[in-house]
Amino acid sequence: MENSWNLSKIIKNNKEFDSLISECECLLNKLIKYKGKITKSSKSLLEFLKLNDELNRKYEKLYVYSYLNYYSDLTNSKFKDLTLKVNNLGEKISVGLSFVQPELMECEYDTIKSYISENEALEEYSFALEKTYRYKSHTLGKSEENIISMATNAMGLCDEAYSALNDADIKLDSIKNEKGKKVILNQSNYSVYIKSKSSKVRKSAFMSMYKYYENHINTISNLYLGDIKEHYFVSNVRKFKSPLEKSLFSDNINVSLYNLLIDVVNENLLLLYRYLGIKKKALKLKEMHLYDVYAECVDVKEESISFEKCLETIYNALKPLGEEYLNDLKKGIKSGWIDVYPRKGKRSGAYSWGSYDTMPYLSINYENNYQSVDTLIHELGHSMHSFYSNKCNSYSDASYPIFLAEIASTVNEMLLTKYMLDTTKDKKLRRKYIFELLESIRTTIFRQTMFAEFEKNIYEKYSNGVSITALELNNSYLELNKKYFGDEVVIDEEIKYEWARIPHFYTPFYVYKYATGLIVSLIISDKLLNEKGFKDKYIEFLSSGGNDYPLNILKKLGIDITKKSTMENAFKVFREYLDMLEKE
Repeated sequence: MENSWNLSKIIKNNKEFDSLISECECLLNKLIKYKGKITKSSKSLLEFLKLNDELNRKYEKLYVYSYLNYYSDLTNSKFKDLTLKVNNLGEKISVGLSFVQPELMECEYDTIKSYISENEALEEYSFALEKTYRYKSHTLGKSEENIISMATNAMGLCDEAYSALNDADIKLDSIKNEKGKKVILNQSNYSVYIKSKSSKVRKSAFMSMYKYYENHINTISNLYLGDIKEHYFVSNVRKFKSPLEKSLFSDNINVSLYNLLIDVVNENLLLLYRYLGIKKKALKLKEMHLYDVYAECVDVKEESISFEKCLETIYNALKPLGEEYLNDLKKGIKSGWIDVYPRKGKRSGAYSWGSYDTMPYLSINYENNYQSVDTLIHELGHSMHSFYSNKCNSYSDASYPIFLAEIASTVNEMLLTKYMLDTTKDKKLRRKYIFELLESIRTTIFRQTMFAEFEKNIYEKYSNGVSITALELNNSYLELNKKYFGDEVVIDEEIKYEWARIPHFYTPFYVYKYATGLIVSLIISDKLLNEKGFKDKYIEFLSSGGNDYPLNILKKLGIDITKKSTMENAFKVFREYLDMLEKE
């Protein structure tokens, strides 16, 4: 088994790399010649789509190859040069093909459907074309589209300025760690200190972090208001009822699902309060503050887990997925999917990434601990989802939407937790595994839904003429924290600035997908363990890619997340683990 990537399997050498760039430029020139002719006949439409696929597939290979090399060694300037070449090519392609969308929209969808009927080869593109033409009623004429394009180029500055404040320019007060040593706090190590065993360290980190946002709250409030105005401008011009409707449109999801999520989570807040009460007791705190909620409840010395032992554990945990899944997974790992160990220059963290014509490459910085096992099984969920999607679909239908993207990975995590609980007798370790699962549900379902509710409230207030000031934003966020944490937690006043720390708010109505994804994962993992034959449906789900709208793909699994009763099933699982934790 290879422990690092062999990227020559994608592109052999620089000569082939440069040759592929030339091929892409040649294909681009061919595509440009179709300007004004794309929808003249079924033949011209098919020719254009085939050529466009060929260009995109070659370009994606170049993109993945250059960036995976760069991420393998961030210190290598040659790899950086490769990414610059690919990005320059991408800009050429984007500019060269800017005529395509407006030209397609000039043609009636009925004409396109008649082309599909007369030319069987176009059937491959039927769903992709359907998705494209859903935007027809939200597309304007050429001159108006040109104005919108120019306006869009002038937008995004609020997001960019916020990113500079939130990442590049941020300077936090120093704090003392558990040993009394002075350390410089930053966005990266905050997640370490907010989980510290010492309540004093947690409080210092919390206060230092939100002091920065308090000092910049008026600037950030104006940036956020500017971003809200941009999204209202675009949604109004594009004839959407609201930015929320526009955000959900690509996935063909109704606003009612967004509202249902908020309603169901609100109805189950008593479960969250119950969990927080257990955590407060486990931490032996008279008062649990907001800076205490991330603290780890079980202090246990874990055994060192070799990578070989890690894989053995993963294979055992994923047995409910069946022999086909396990055999495909093992073959993939043996063929070199994974870059395993940390090294100088390698990008930190973990990710799974590839293209239609490559392996689903996976990077991890393995550290011989359970956290690494959990991270690897999560990323393998992404890799296997991509593997089956690419294997079973044409290029145009292979890519699955973000709405479904976190399901396979978190299903794997749930199966790992269940396996560890079934095979571990040590009471401390068992409590640790249960707490970690419940904490994941707290931060993903409850917390992300709180964010989703905050966005919804603020956008509605703006629409109703309420002045969106720093005071309004702070108070709205503070009241939501009081609702979501209840009486078990002391709501520290500083939390009212936390909204200003969340970059996802500049991509509005996005975070709800994390919550719905985990809700679906809880339901799927429960069915995999308790429903005979469900694994075959699950493999079919992984193999669907993006060949239908996400809610339709889930319905083939027997999961209709638009129903309240379906969402309630996830909270039933949460309740069961709460019961288990109390018994432990």
